[in-house]
Amino acid sequence: MLGKKLVTAQKRGETRALCLGLGMVACSMMMYFFIGITIVPFYTKSVWTMESVCKVLKVNIMDKVLCPSSEGSEDEDSFPYTCLQVWVNLTASGQEVMLYQTEDTVEKNPKCSYVPGKLENLKEVEARIETIASNFKKYQTFTCYYDPGGTQSNVILSRLYPLKGLLFAFLWPTLMFTGGCLIIVLVKISQYFSVLSAWQ
Repeated sequence: MLGKKLVTAQKRGETRALCLGLGMVACSMMMYFFIGITIVPFYTKSVWTMESVCKVLKVNIMDKVLCPSSEGSEDEDSFPYTCLQVWVNLTASGQEVMLYQTEDTVEKNPKCSYVPGKLENLKEVEARIETIASNFKKYQTFTCYYDPGGTQSNVILSRLYPLKGLLFAFLWPTLMFTGGCLIIVLVKISQYFSVLSAWQ
């Protein structure tokens, strides 16, 4: 009687462990799919792949020029802000080019180096732009990214999804997938030895 209870409890535990392993594998596959349709296209679409050194040439704050938050946006969606323009010398080519914060900045507004988030407090935005401008004047040399193919003559300060960020995004689903497969393998091994011992 006790043996039957132990066997029943063991089968229930194996079933739960197997369901856990299969659930982990299914969740990891969903995470892979989500990363594949969101982050990977942004990474592969970016042309600013080569790293170089940029030196600040001039920093202009266009006090009287207000730019919309996105090109072609409607009036109610537009957000006026002071336009910051940073021109740098690209060491790789020796050219004077305009610096942008990320790839997204170029698409939102190619006239400005920095595009702030939609904030209601205009003074806060102006203070942030002043801080960014003073940092560029203070730190003249820094790492930047440029397009080796020459389709984009400008440079960016940082990539939205660098290679390290992409690998880090794939790390967690990989660990979950590995853990799920390991649980399934251990359950199958346990079932095999249970059948083997019962046969003997």
